Amino acid sequence: MKKSFIAIGIIILILLILFAPKILSKGDKKVKYKTLESSEIPEKIREILPKYLTEERALTCRLNDEIYVLVTRGEKQTGGYSVNVDKIVIEQRAKDDFDLIVYAKFKDPDTNDIVAQGFSYPFTIVKTNLSKMPESIKLEVEYGE
Repeated sequence: MKKSFIAIGIIILILLILFAPKILSKGDKKVKYKTLESSEIPEKIREILPKYLTEERALTCRLNDEIYVLVTRGEKQTGGYSVNVDKIVIEQRAKDDFDLIVYAKFKDPDTNDIVAQGFSYPFTIVKTNLSKMPESIKLEVEYGE
């Protein structure tokens, strides 16, 4: 009798260890992506990009069955500002609906840095492995050195 309780307890413990990460993450999963170089940005995205460069935001764009994420920092008074995507996470809403959370790192120039004088519009564009557009997108920013 005592042995069966111990065996059941061990089985329950093993199941908790296996399924705890899924329960705690609420089904969230990372999105695979590739940061694009300037030469890799599709022409259609180049055409729409100026509309969003003055805003600090993240947005998605579908082009030829591929989903891109654009992250912009808005207008800056000088050069030396940058933006990098750290990770993109899917937050499941319902069976077929999901939101995206984009974790980005913003870097500002140091006060002693020599930077270009003139307005700049830092941005980055990534190509994702998503096949469907999200319902909404949220930008989480971390300021780094």
